[in-house]
Formats: sequence, structure tokens, C-alpha cells
Amino acid sequence: MTGKVNIDHIFYRNPTKYYPTVDRAEGVYIYDRDGRQYIDGSGGAAVVNIGHGVKEIEKAMLKQASRIAFTHGTHFTSEAATDLAERIVRMCPPSLSRVYFLSGGSEAVETAVKMARQYQVDRGCPLKYKVISRWASYHGNTLGALALSGHTGRRRYYQPLIQHTPHIVPAYCYRCPFGLEPERCSIECADDLEKTILYEGPDTVSAFIAEPVVGATAGALVPKDGYFKRIREICDRYDVLLIVDEVMSGIGRTGRNFAIDHWNVVPDMIVAAKGLAGGYTPLYVVVAREEIHRAIKEKNGTFVHGHTYSQNPLSSAIGAAVLDYIRAHDLVRASADKGKYFLEKLKTLYRHPIVGDVRGLGLFAGVEFVRDRKTKEPFDPKLRLNLLIGNRAFDKGLITYPGGGGADGVRGDHILLAPPFIIEVAQMDRIVEILDESIYEISKEIS
Repeated sequence: MTGKVNIDHIFYRNPTKYYPTVDRAEGVYIYDRDGRQYIDGSGGAAVVNIGHGVKEIEKAMLKQASRIAFTHGTHFTSEAATDLAERIVRMCPPSLSRVYFLSGGSEAVETAVKMARQYQVDRGCPLKYKVISRWASYHGNTLGALALSGHTGRRRYYQPLIQHTPHIVPAYCYRCPFGLEPERCSIECADDLEKTILYEGPDTVSAFIAEPVVGATAGALVPKDGYFKRIREICDRYDVLLIVDEVMSGIGRTGRNFAIDHWNVVPDMIVAAKGLAGGYTPLYVVVAREEIHRAIKEKNGTFVHGHTYSQNPLSSAIGAAVLDYIRAHDLVRASADKGKYFLEKLKTLYRHPIVGDVRGLGLFAGVEFVRDRKTKEPFDPKLRLNLLIGNRAFDKGLITYPGGGGADGVRGDHILLAPPFIIEVAQMDRIVEILDESIYEISKEIS
């Protein structure tokens, strides 16, 4: 691939990179125009959960398109949208009963923030507007979502445009902000929320947003048991809404319907999910408590917000078909069961001195790389180690999701893995085999 360039009119996200032309996909494999086969080890960007080329989804797509593909949400509802909303609500705790449809993750996060704000105003708390988030987090690339994201590398170009929002420390056991070990900590990282609420003034804080399992910025960070229970208690104590960003971790990715379900915590809103439509259409939702819907309905009568493609029938029908497929094939359970094997297999990568941590939940896993395993010193970010390993794996036929900046916003390298739930043992073994080869080769080259 070295030296090749794409000669076309597309403004690529990385104009210096060569992109092979994709031809087709089936199951866990993608094929390019040159006939090369790739294992989709990251599900694209933690999107493809049921696999590529599922005929049941194609049939549902064509059936709905033959009736109506688009209508604006201010004019009609549709059977497809109401059916999908019912399926989503069945996956959620009983108190979360209202579904607002979107077509992008950043869009969905900002929708949740605006919904929280209008709820606070409409219920008589107009001073509540601040949204607290965490460092080592990612909530989207639009300016509002980027303000909430805790990743310096993504923020610094646009810092003059970004509104200041309060951030707290992450739940990052491998790099504990307090220098503690999990067995002797008292979940101080959760208590940092209470301190920040008090500093900001409880009467000004509208919501706290967090990824239950952090994805893009830190590679499948799983919090210590008890963390979200403490967070929920703090939010309740100070009348703050809890928004969980399940864009990556939702719809079975961690082996439960939603990652927050692992800790039996009920949030006030769930933002979901790349896996909701499995990559067959852009489809995201905010699921809110009935109380939030009721306050807006009874006071203003209208949620002062909206997007053109929200609630369109074609995307809704596709989403319903994906959820039906997940249920029919018991794929949430499959994610849980296969994830245990996958994580144990990935731990064999500890044989490489540069592998500092292997972590995950369900089919959502991360491998973090360090220059020194004892001190956990990261590599120089100019080396771009995560891309070196990710690109080498790609050349060998494995698609991963490389990331950086987890250690301090700029330094830190990891690979995120999120394969389709239909993956087989031999294919998981092959993922680890390719990673093993790639890490070994890059380690030798940089040494």
C-alpha cells in the first residue's frame, strides 16, 4: 500500500492515506476490488454486530422502500418507527419509555444534552445547565459533543470554538488518577463527581454524561464494580440527570442489552447505538425516562429541537429487523460467551513487553501498549505506535480500531476490537494470531 494514492474527488478524513476500494462483505469478512479478504475485527467502528450481508435485513430494507422510504417527522409517524420504538423500550429498564430517533452519534449526544436542559427549565429549574463529563472520554465530533469529550488530541484544533464544560477524572484502573490499586481503592474516581458538583454549584448542574465502558479514546475501559452505583447515588443526591453514552457499548456489545446493565444501574437517558442498525443504515436514539417526556409535554408542549432524517421509516424498519435478528439468534448471549474466550485469548499477547494491559467486556476489548511495562510509560505520540500496529494488521488482513491519547489526552496507544457477534472461535484465533505477528514485527522495527 505504501506510495499509493487515491485519485478521485473525495475529501478523505486522512488525505495522506491510501484506501483500497471495497467490493463486498459477508459475515465477518470484507473484500476489496483486488480480491483481498479482511477480518472485520472492529466491526468497522464497533458498528457491525450481526455481520455483513444478512439477507433478512436486505429483505426488510426492500420491503419498506417499496412502501415509503422517507417522511418528515413533523408530518407523520410510521408503523416502522413505532415498532422499532417498542422493541428498544423492551430492551431498557421499565422507567425508560420514550425514544427519540436520530441519524448520528454526535447528534444524539447533543440531543440528550438539549433534552436535559429543556427538562430542567420546564420543570422549574432554569439555573441548571452545566453538563459534567470525564477525561479520557469520547462523545462526538460536533462542537457541543466535542466540548464534552475528554480527549485533548481531538479538542485542541478547535479549542477556541469549544464551550468550557467541567470534566472529572476517568475510571481508569490501569492508570488510576489517584495512584491506587483496584483492591485498595474506595472508588475515589466516582467521588470526584460529587466534588465537582459542589464546586460548580448543585443548582447549576443539569446532567452527568459517561460511557459505561469507554471506547474510542481509551480502548474498552471497564470501571470497577460499584463505580456506577456510586455515580447514581451522587446524581440523585444533587438532583442531576445521569446520561449514559452507549453509542459503542450498547445493543449487546458487552454481553448485555446495554453496558450499564452489568451494574444494575438505571440511568435517566441512554444514548444508543452504532449496533442498533448494525451498519445497514445510520440510526441512533436517545431513550428517556417518562418523567422527562411528561415535563416537556405538559410545560412547553414541544421539544425545541429536530433533525431532518429523524424517525424516517426506512431506517426504522432496518433497525427493527436488526433487533429481531439479534433476538432470534440470541446474539447478546453470544457476545457474552464469546467475549470471555476472546479476552482470554487476547491475554496471550502479554508475551510482548510492549503490551501493558488487555481488558474488555463481551466482544468489546482493548489492548494498551507501553514503552515500559513496570512504569506504564507511554510511547512518544510522534511514533504513532497504534497506527503502526493497526496498519500492519490491516496489511495482513485484519481491521482494527487504533487509538491514542488515553494516558493523558495526547500520549497513550491502544487497539480497540469489536468483532461481529457471529464470529467463530477459529476467526477469533486468527485475529489474535495476526495481532501477535503485527506487534512482534513493529516491536522489532522500533527497537
